[in-house]
Amino acid sequence: MEATFATHGTLPPKAQGNTPRSHGCPDPAEYVVFDRVQKSYDGLSLVVKDLNLAVSKGEFLTMLGPSGSGKTTCLMMLAGFETATHGEIRLSGRDINLVPPHKRGIGMVFQSYALFPHMTVAENLSFPLEVRGIAKPQREAQIKHALDMVKMGAFADRRPAQLSGGQQQRIALARALVFDPALVLMDEPLGALDKHLREHMQLEIKSLHERIGITVVYVTHDQSEALTMSDRIAVFNDGRIQQLATPADLYERPQNSFVAQFIGANNSLRGLVEEVKGDRALVRLSNGELISATAVGVNAKGQETSVSIRPERVEFKPELMPAGAHTIDASVIDTVYMGDILHCRLKAAGNDNFIVKMRNTLGQTKLSPGERIRIGWHPEDARALDPI
Repeated sequence: MEATFATHGTLPPKAQGNTPRSHGCPDPAEYVVFDRVQKSYDGLSLVVKDLNLAVSKGEFLTMLGPSGSGKTTCLMMLAGFETATHGEIRLSGRDINLVPPHKRGIGMVFQSYALFPHMTVAENLSFPLEVRGIAKPQREAQIKHALDMVKMGAFADRRPAQLSGGQQQRIALARALVFDPALVLMDEPLGALDKHLREHMQLEIKSLHERIGITVVYVTHDQSEALTMSDRIAVFNDGRIQQLATPADLYERPQNSFVAQFIGANNSLRGLVEEVKGDRALVRLSNGELISATAVGVNAKGQETSVSIRPERVEFKPELMPAGAHTIDASVIDTVYMGDILHCRLKAAGNDNFIVKMRNTLGQTKLSPGERIRIGWHPEDARALDPI
């Protein structure tokens, strides 16, 4: 499925209706543009396939996908470390395909931090300024400003080995910002941190982005990281964008089964379409039951489909089920205690791994393995997608 603005996601209001173009005045809604970009390493297979993508000025866009999906290759082409096989990459209206990395004015943050171990923090930040020929008094002012932005002003004289992982990541971010780039690229920058520190740094980076209004293109395979930080997310698979949308749209309204499975926890029920009327599909599940779902990846009777339902939208207490809920029979396989929630695994309509998330509250009903129950959900929470 090729990504185009006409069919994928929602652009910020100022970007609505725009498509990549090759000339004219720079548009803030097209600050970074990939125009029909392809990339092949061997001349035979494409790692990136016909990519059309525009990033607005000041936007935080995340490229999300599994390993080998093409997201990092796209970032490396934007940075200048890889060259597009076909198509054009533009920055602020200018074709940068043949511009070397150090002349693109782009800040870069890597997972490995890439700090010079023999230099102090201040010397690490000074290096990109010296390369650009900035005089010492101005360098010192910019170094102080960058360190203050990441709350590391007191660490200017330390060396990287004297800093924690989180502190080193802040310094790497400061170095990317010290020469005041309009665009910062981040390649899995939090991958080496532990869970608690990673979550803390997500909020730090998001807050910094909001304060200074810089444009960020971020690469990760961590879906929760992408949902937490991004204005929009481009979900990659097999060299193409599967869906481009806000975090809420991706989670609530996935456009295909790959996105539904990759973004958050998801239940899939296989079935055949009995009828499509407007935006609703009537689906006969493998156990013979009929349910209604929003028709997304289907349009005709007889098509195979996977019906997507988020675990937190499923109820097993009749009094909590929404009006008009669809209900089906299920049997309990096991319940896993996860602190704030309980994961109840069920067998339902041919799916032996159907998950219901239950809040861990006082008086919560305990379910026993083998117990037969009736589960239900609102029809609007079910989406008939392409078959898995």
